[in-house]
Amino acid sequence: MKTGIAERLEKLRKEMKKNGIDTCIISDRDPHMSEYPPERWKTRKWISGFSGSAGTAVITHGKAAVWSDSRYFIQAEAQLAGTEYHFFKEGLPATPDMYEWAACETEPTGTVAIDDKTISYTDGEKIKEYMATKGIKTVFGFDPFNTIWDGRPAIPDGRAYEYPLRYSGEEFARRRERLLRAAEELGADAVLLSTLDDTAWSFNIRGCDIPYNPVSVAYGYISRREDVLFIDKCKTDAALQEYLRRNGITAKPYSAIEEYLQTLPDGERVVADPDRTNHRLASILAEKGAAIFAASPATLMKSIKNDTENDGIRNAVRREGAAMSQFLCWLDENIGKTPISETSASRKLHEFRALQPLFTDESFATIAGYAEHGAIVHYSATEESDKELKPEGFLLLDSGGQYLDGTTDITRTIPLGPLTDEERRNFTAVLKGHIAVATAVFPAGTRGAQIDTLAKTALWKLGLTYMHGTGHGIGHFLNVHEGPQNIRPDFNPTPLRAGMTISNEPGVYIEGSHGIRIENMILVKKRADTVFGEFYEFETLTRCPIDTRAIEVSQLDEAEKEWLNNYHAETYTQLAPLVDEKTRLWLAERCAPV
Repeated sequence: MKTGIAERLEKLRKEMKKNGIDTCIISDRDPHMSEYPPERWKTRKWISGFSGSAGTAVITHGKAAVWSDSRYFIQAEAQLAGTEYHFFKEGLPATPDMYEWAACETEPTGTVAIDDKTISYTDGEKIKEYMATKGIKTVFGFDPFNTIWDGRPAIPDGRAYEYPLRYSGEEFARRRERLLRAAEELGADAVLLSTLDDTAWSFNIRGCDIPYNPVSVAYGYISRREDVLFIDKCKTDAALQEYLRRNGITAKPYSAIEEYLQTLPDGERVVADPDRTNHRLASILAEKGAAIFAASPATLMKSIKNDTENDGIRNAVRREGAAMSQFLCWLDENIGKTPISETSASRKLHEFRALQPLFTDESFATIAGYAEHGAIVHYSATEESDKELKPEGFLLLDSGGQYLDGTTDITRTIPLGPLTDEERRNFTAVLKGHIAVATAVFPAGTRGAQIDTLAKTALWKLGLTYMHGTGHGIGHFLNVHEGPQNIRPDFNPTPLRAGMTISNEPGVYIEGSHGIRIENMILVKKRADTVFGEFYEFETLTRCPIDTRAIEVSQLDEAEKEWLNNYHAETYTQLAPLVDEKTRLWLAERCAPV
């Protein structure tokens, strides 16, 4: 067994015994339900060694287990090997429900504990209600990590700053008014902003507390009575303090949020999103009778980009396309001649991206998976796993950038040399699904699940599929993963609306062989008014060649070939002025019609 993990489990179990706890549930979230939490709250990673962005650990005095989704099946098994952890693959028929398993492993009248600041109100109540049916008590507020985690990182203290109007396209006062009107329609007087991106968007601020995500660890509260930003003073310089003063925003310490909610005026009603507000804060509001549980109006408003934001994104993806083209030209020139590995390729791409105006950071850690590593959906190369690229097979490259005027996300699957018939067949099927989504026309009210089948039809005909989502919302100089919209088979009550930015990323993954994904960003646009109401279409935003060397052209119909040729013609037109002569010539070759 890995010694470090065994020692950590021993420490945790001592704390559990001391506090009369039989079973401990450890989530992958921070108090803001962030997908990518600061290091301080990566407690599941610390206690298990599994570093994927999604997963939950359940620990009893005799057993330990982790649940995670299909993106991390291969990674989790590798990282948990040599420990006492059992890995359960979410979504598979044989996988037990996590709460049922926890209850079965807990004695009747026993106790299950969780830190209620790292679980949503919805999930916390589900746990409590389910455990109660088994006679098991749920204890909230159990956070043993300050005791057992030597050197636990502090709350980040990065600088926050005003996000200029020339990029946001809307002043705080107008956003505030829209939020309050939405709250009043729900019968509320105020909005609690719990997630970091909702808070940043609503107050027109950005920060640097979390790698790849330009946000600050902060809460927000907006009401007719007062507007409060809960942020530690060390994050606010004179310029931000002046911005807050000018907009009538009161700054209070980050830790003051609980007391503030406990002492709200009687009768003040607050919109709190039960899926995105931690159980501790939501319970305070519920116990006061102040909570109106509903989706945060900030989340939907943020997802529908204004004209300034959309123009910024269009500019950002052009610069992104220029950087990608320079990298791909370099890769074509050097593969098989110069040693290149997965990690060195990622570093080289960063060099090209960092030269672009308004670039601040990647939007997530670049995924560069060569050959069989491409089949690991969220693969992360390490010193031990770093694979040298050869002039054969596929390199799957999923990356993105944070630019002051927009966030980008792009995946290209690159043939480095000869391909097998299976690889070509699979690449073509993925491309057909990508084109089917890109060319979709649909009525108002259409949800992502209805679009999802378009992406998979060509794969299904081959007996293939994939288990990750086809599309996720993308923030505007914010988180690369944004809701509420998505394209995936699960039911999502939020329909696709004009102004929403989303990814289009079908793929296929053959374990031990190769992975393929083709991802562009797309924008929902109004197409027409008809007697049946509004109809929408997608504008493809991303501009970067899709490598035609991997396509079985005979498997594309005329409409698909027309889309691909038009896409490449427009890509060349937009990118050629932004690149050097060598890359322009490469671009002309890669954008040639099929």
